[in-house]
Amino acid sequence: MAETTVVHLMRHGEVHNPEGVLYGRLPGYHLSENGRLMAETVAKSVAGRDIVTLYSSPLERAQETVAPLAALLELPVRTDDRLIEAANMLQGRKVGQGLAILRDPKNYRYFWNPLRPSWGEPYPVIVKRMRSIIEEARAEARGHEALLVSHQLPIWSIRMAAEGRRLWHDPRRRQCGLASVTTLTFDGDRLVSVGYSEPAGSLATGPTVPGA
Repeated sequence: MAETTVVHLMRHGEVHNPEGVLYGRLPGYHLSENGRLMAETVAKSVAGRDIVTLYSSPLERAQETVAPLAALLELPVRTDDRLIEAANMLQGRKVGQGLAILRDPKNYRYFWNPLRPSWGEPYPVIVKRMRSIIEEARAEARGHEALLVSHQLPIWSIRMAAEGRRLWHDPRRRQCGLASVTTLTFDGDRLVSVGYSEPAGSLATGPTVPGA
């Protein structure tokens, strides 16, 4: 019988971003007080699982999200650029309510091809790097579990690919809340299920900046 290996993809917690900036890969964006509570809540909820490997995006909000779990499990965290937020030409701009950034005429030149997407890192490129780090983590944790902290679009893109769905989509319809956990279960080398949970869902305070 093949071994069962589980890879959890956790999105970082809430970020302190009072100006509503699409921060993307910009440095200096840290978890809010509520975001830290989210990270601690998820850490406590999964600490009893058979997690033997931890990876994280290099961005501050991801590092701060994985820290409570690393402390509870007494495991090192491997920082890997393949888990970083998707590149976005609009980073640094204020998003406003909903997707107001899409309605600003100054940004129209970025939206000529939503299937790629033309404003940032192509979806297939995101999937390729995410698949690579997932395979590495799965091999390391074979027969056990691994947890990787990343960002909304990378997690959603690899989930769409894993489920055989098209990669282009409406950002408002992503099922990837703050501090949520998307779980990939493998029987040997075969993906057998994709799960989703929000252990810190009760702490969510409302809509967040898309692509955060």
